[in-house]
Amino acid sequence: MAHTAHVDTFTRDNLPPRDQWPAFLLNRPELQYPERLNCAVAFLDRWVDEGRGNEPCLISPAETLTYRELQERVNRICNVLVHRFGLVPGNRVLLRSANNPMMVAAYLAVLKAGGVVVATMPLLRAREIAFPLNKAGIGIALCDHRLSDEMERARVMAPELRHVAYWGSDRPDGLEALIAEASPEFDAVDTAADDVCLIAFTSGTTGEPKGTMHVHRDMLAICDAYSGNVLRPEPTDRFIGSPPLAFTFGLGGLVLFPMRVGASTVLLERAGPDDLLPAIAQYGATICFTAPTAYRAMLAKLENHDFSSLRRCVSAGEPLPKDTFDSWRNATGLKLMDGIGATEMLHIFIAATEEEIRPGATGRPVPGYEARIIDDEGRPLPPGSIGRLAVRGPTGCRYLADERQRKYVQNGWNVTGDTYLMDEDGFFWYQARSDDMIISAGYNIAGPEVEAALLTHPAIAECGVVGAPDDGRGAVVKAYVVLRSDARPSAELTKALQDHVKAEIAPYKYPRLIEYVDALPRTQTGKLQRFQLRQLAAQQSHETIIS
Repeated sequence: MAHTAHVDTFTRDNLPPRDQWPAFLLNRPELQYPERLNCAVAFLDRWVDEGRGNEPCLISPAETLTYRELQERVNRICNVLVHRFGLVPGNRVLLRSANNPMMVAAYLAVLKAGGVVVATMPLLRAREIAFPLNKAGIGIALCDHRLSDEMERARVMAPELRHVAYWGSDRPDGLEALIAEASPEFDAVDTAADDVCLIAFTSGTTGEPKGTMHVHRDMLAICDAYSGNVLRPEPTDRFIGSPPLAFTFGLGGLVLFPMRVGASTVLLERAGPDDLLPAIAQYGATICFTAPTAYRAMLAKLENHDFSSLRRCVSAGEPLPKDTFDSWRNATGLKLMDGIGATEMLHIFIAATEEEIRPGATGRPVPGYEARIIDDEGRPLPPGSIGRLAVRGPTGCRYLADERQRKYVQNGWNVTGDTYLMDEDGFFWYQARSDDMIISAGYNIAGPEVEAALLTHPAIAECGVVGAPDDGRGAVVKAYVVLRSDARPSAELTKALQDHVKAEIAPYKYPRLIEYVDALPRTQTGKLQRFQLRQLAAQQSHETIIS
């Protein structure tokens, strides 16, 4: 590791032991990086230095920023962070907002000032926000004022949080007022290429979420490996999409990939299917990032919108059904570019260029990555075998002070928790998730987290939460509930339980289906057998379709 620029060495102090790291492959020409590197310079400052500062960068319904205008805003935020809030390199900064230009400016400012970004989903509730605040020892938060209620509730649970600044309001201590007084000049901190700059928290498949640590070099590597070799954008491209910037899928697809080539991006706070299609036409978007669910939903609406500007459509976040691929190609003439990524890997590591796409297959390893199928003991399996997916490349898993590092990284390989088959030609075919994560409309939802929220309701004695197959969303959250003796099943109780979960955790995680049962399947040691519930949910869904 190069000499760190971090004055606050928290992230380095909490990296996994080196013998638990995955192998990092940086042997391709495009993946050669200098030892000293601040990725904000590569994404932003270089374009101003090269005379392209007047080119559009961030476009939204509220404002458009050129690269030079964004640079000035980023520099002002850097000065606020450093001179007003006392940020030193290595400090962690929480960011909370929907997708908008100020969120991107704050993100880049933290990177440029040598800080470490921790971005969170806008829909999270206070206790979900408090977890990363405490786990990552965060002292500064920048937040959209519309999210202040939950932020303030979380604030009292996080004793290390010293400063919170809100933007979008007229408050005299608001971020806009502070940056108006700050200098527009700021020299990027001379960080090491392997200084941590991002802690991205997973959705938490079991137990508490895991903080995945990524370094400045990683932010460029996902661009130069996947985007440069597979997506192949041009400076004239205009990106658009739905994933939140707190998801690394959204960060790459809507910020890093366009800015790596000097292109522009359209940022929408509301980006559902009904919002995406008119925005594609309005802004002339050429590259779209969203989940298969959204592409399916847009199919019925295409005839009412002009989508002729599109030339690339990327699908990730959940498995892409072949029927969706075929229907989209028939309707638009465009092939959906499928891909699989992971928060631990930062972005997509298996995909295919348009020319190599095989409908139904995820693709082949992105240049710079290697992948294979392994058995339960970690031994490689031959083509045609179903097993666990293992991958390694320029990015990889480094959990923040977490014993689960030993499970994710095995013998230098990242074991993603996905079950796959590799064919004779090296194409990878998705089979299923290997854990209890529910993927619904592109969102990762942890069954145990929903169970924990339900169990805080006084009517519930026990519950088990799994994904039930759903044509529209891929899967929906279904709860099997055992009530206390003084409670009775009813439509009113079902609604009350759903509302209760929405108030406890992010609303999109609530159980859309609730079934009342007398008992849950358990092992002799008392462990809940979710696989039996998944089988039951799948059987019930099948019976519903037949009837």
